[in-house]
Amino acid sequence: VHVMSKKLVNSPENCVDECLSGLVAANPHLRLLEGHRVVVRADYEEVKSSGRVALLCGGGSGHEPAHGGYVGRGMLTGAVAGSVFASPPTVTVLTAIRTVTGAGGCLVIVKNYTGDRINFGLAVEQAKAQGLKVEMVVIGEDCALPSSSKTAGRRGLCGALLVQKVAGGLAEEGKTLKEVSDTAREVASSIGTLGVSLSSCSIPGRDYSFKLEVDEMEFGLGIHGEAGIKRSKLLSAREAIKWLIDHITSEEEGYSYFKLCKGEKVGLVLNNLGGTSNLEMGILAHEAIRYLVDYVKVEVLRVYSGALMTSLEMMGVSITLIKLDNQKWVELLDGPTTAVGWPNVQGGVTRSDYGCVPSPAIGDQRLERILQTETESGELLKTCVVRICEAIQQNKDRLNNLDKASGDGDCGTTLDSGATALLKYQDRVGWDHPKQALLDIARVVEDSMGGTSGALYCLFLTSASQLVGSGSMREWLAAGQTGLEAIMKCGGADIGDRTMIDALYPALESLKESVSENAAASVAMKKIIMAAREGAQSTVEMEAKSGRASYVSKQHLTQPDPGAVAIEIIFSALGKQF
Repeated sequence: VHVMSKKLVNSPENCVDECLSGLVAANPHLRLLEGHRVVVRADYEEVKSSGRVALLCGGGSGHEPAHGGYVGRGMLTGAVAGSVFASPPTVTVLTAIRTVTGAGGCLVIVKNYTGDRINFGLAVEQAKAQGLKVEMVVIGEDCALPSSSKTAGRRGLCGALLVQKVAGGLAEEGKTLKEVSDTAREVASSIGTLGVSLSSCSIPGRDYSFKLEVDEMEFGLGIHGEAGIKRSKLLSAREAIKWLIDHITSEEEGYSYFKLCKGEKVGLVLNNLGGTSNLEMGILAHEAIRYLVDYVKVEVLRVYSGALMTSLEMMGVSITLIKLDNQKWVELLDGPTTAVGWPNVQGGVTRSDYGCVPSPAIGDQRLERILQTETESGELLKTCVVRICEAIQQNKDRLNNLDKASGDGDCGTTLDSGATALLKYQDRVGWDHPKQALLDIARVVEDSMGGTSGALYCLFLTSASQLVGSGSMREWLAAGQTGLEAIMKCGGADIGDRTMIDALYPALESLKESVSENAAASVAMKKIIMAAREGAQSTVEMEAKSGRASYVSKQHLTQPDPGAVAIEIIFSALGKQF
């Protein structure tokens, strides 16, 4: 079965040219070389006339922001783009060299792929034959394959960006071509990179390059979708980071590319391969820094995290380590640049607290006391809450399924978190004192649920607690009405907006009627449950005007609101006690 990926392009044939045009249009310091896929600094003529060394890099497209995103003062003078995952032709590379090279000469930085080595190498030799002063540095810092492997050699990956930044800084300082080239080679030999992927990628208009099952990941793949060295079942972020760093720093024969000693200074690049969420990137950064500092025992001086050299929409990440015992390299990495793709960072990250500062005290939010429930009313209140929690747990999947159409499908999970926490801390709630009990429950809910639901339930309980004394039915009514008013005021929702209020309001109105009639608790509960159920069901016909569901078209809202159904579940659980 052929499965094409969805992409927001106009046509596969023109996607590279339109991408480059967009990059230049959005960044006034960049220009396109007419008739070629070459991005140059707008002030490249000034670079030539000043006698400074020009820096040129490039390769296939699909790795954005590489390479055009690294053109700018302090980095590249120009970048040459090929078609997606294809090396640019020699004539384009030669034209770029001729355009940017002045008396200071030009350093061409090439990632170690056969097509790039050939096309860039030929262009360099042709430029030299024409009298231009040109040097070429080939970057191959991939740590995936053993040195004894009969392959084209170590691939050039995200580490090339570090070489470009250091070399670019030296060129900006006016260093000679030899000085810039020698340092670039030294930096290139002090870098190691390894990646892991959770999914494939696809060139516009084509099938996916390979397939990974939903529970699989692949280590050591290339940035064009080349096969890796190991396919495994999905690991946690912590396990994956450990595997990557252990392999990069391996001392095994044939793999000892990047030896690290305790106390050494390093820089870390965490590169998003294109489809990894920022949430995951934050987790991976935490795990990588923690592992390097606490287990490898090195000093992490700099961390660069983001989509730096991608592989289209591939889900995955690569890790690059660079030795930073040379303080000059650190200064050059910190140096200013106008390149839009470079992540400007400051300061070191090696520390024991990982950046935490003390939080101000806002009152005791923990339930540390252990209480014994001694009164009949306290035992009844505790039993009711336990029944509610158990009902929420039993209906977790039902609520999640209802929430998928109108939200992010986590309503049941969120409420279950609160219910589970309440069951865990039930012996630390002051059940004998209704006001204190509601405040205790509110604190547990706030700490465990989070999100909008957690805030609303905490708001309801905190407000309601102010009107509960002896725990009579009349007081519970007043408390419920006060809680309802609070969530309507702060939440901004009203009756008929397709929210939890549409079940809560009629339930409280039913309770109000029962109180006025002095009805028995069992009779009152049956009416309350029916009112809540009818209120929840009525949301099927309502247009959402509050919450996430308000952003969803009415035609997709064919099920009752999950928040309203949760209220029905709560009252139904209460009904079993009466």
